[in-house]
Amino acid sequence: MPDRLNRRAFMKTTAAGVAVTVLTGAFRPGAYAANETLRCACIGAGGRGGGHVKAATDMQRVVALCDVDQGRLAGAAKQVEKKHPGVRTFVDYRKMFDDAHKTFDVVFVATPDHHHAPASMRALRLGKHVYTEKPMTWSIGEARALAEEARRQKVATQMGNQGMASESHRRFCETIWAGAIGKVREVHIWTDRALGWWPQGLDRPAYSDTVPDHIKWDLWLGPASERPFVSKWRGGEAKGKSRSGDNVYLPFVWRGWWDFGTGALGDIACHAMAPAFWALRLGKPDWVEAKHSGTNKEMYPAWSVITYHFPARGEEPPVKLVWYDGGKKPPRPPELEEDRQLGSNGAYYVGEKGTIFGHRIIPESKMRDLAEPPKTIPRVPSHHEDFFIACRGGRPACSNYDFASNETEAALVGNLAIRAGKRIEWDGQAMKPTNCSDPDVLALIHRQYRKGWEL
Repeated sequence: MPDRLNRRAFMKTTAAGVAVTVLTGAFRPGAYAANETLRCACIGAGGRGGGHVKAATDMQRVVALCDVDQGRLAGAAKQVEKKHPGVRTFVDYRKMFDDAHKTFDVVFVATPDHHHAPASMRALRLGKHVYTEKPMTWSIGEARALAEEARRQKVATQMGNQGMASESHRRFCETIWAGAIGKVREVHIWTDRALGWWPQGLDRPAYSDTVPDHIKWDLWLGPASERPFVSKWRGGEAKGKSRSGDNVYLPFVWRGWWDFGTGALGDIACHAMAPAFWALRLGKPDWVEAKHSGTNKEMYPAWSVITYHFPARGEEPPVKLVWYDGGKKPPRPPELEEDRQLGSNGAYYVGEKGTIFGHRIIPESKMRDLAEPPKTIPRVPSHHEDFFIACRGGRPACSNYDFASNETEAALVGNLAIRAGKRIEWDGQAMKPTNCSDPDVLALIHRQYRKGWEL
């Protein structure tokens, strides 16, 4: 079989020690022919996992499925069997790796956030190519550990922030790099999460429910501490705060709990911040501070406004990036036309010579007059196919772990600031705050795992 193609970077860092190159890394010698079908294992069969099962079934071959929800598992297996008979099913991914790892080449991890690192690390250590849903990990330390292991194993990786494969992200970066708005010093990003999507800011229920027969609750908890299963809120505590009804943990509202999710940042930041990290070549913030509605040790706050400060990068100036969630929004940019609204989700970038709202210069008349910048970034057919190309020895995927770990680490420092209740002075290289020794804060950097689920 042919040797794998040499990988090349299309983004160069502008300062030593800032690991933000998108297409980087050393990879294994060639193991697949250019059109050879890849054998895939999918951990997570519903929600985002269901999308990966479908993509892997349509584009490659699915040979193993894992989910703690036996109903979802059976439904996914039925769909896969129509095209790929003989798929094996598991409720515990540890057993899947023990019993079936020789049968697959690629692993998709689409679990709740707290399982991302334990599942992905097991795949990496077996030399598998790994696609991990966003955020890459629950903790900051996990993101760096996975990236380091991927480099050692020389495998292809991808994080699930689909916009990174889009034409609009590429044109945005090329517009910034062409100097259309000059040096960017300020970025504002906002989202309606968690408002209306899942509850936050509540205490843990004092009661418990019987675990449904089709759910393996202990396996769902995995690395997190044991706690009773609760299906529904009983006293109306979540009324008006959860679009998905009165569910407490499953199937979606785990995102608001510190033990399992990473809040609004984990759900959206790896999507919404990706253009900023790519175009502005952001590395590690040197300080982060947060305002919020109030929090506890159980759930994230109902809303937060988080300010990140990124130092200068070579000739690039410092950048202030402000994140707003729970329905909070930034000041309206003065260049935005009167008949246009900020919307419930969005971003704008303030440069020395103008402002980009979304991916277009405002006012729109300036965008129409803009000369089209040169296309300097390789185009890809889709986010999944970008990953499969990397698995076969093509260029690294656009959101590979080198890029994704840097973005995930930086974004999750915002949760440290929420938990600490004060500004965090951040030493990115050492991966620790220089002004905080609170064990509850430090636990968000290095997780304590339940026995049997350690990295």
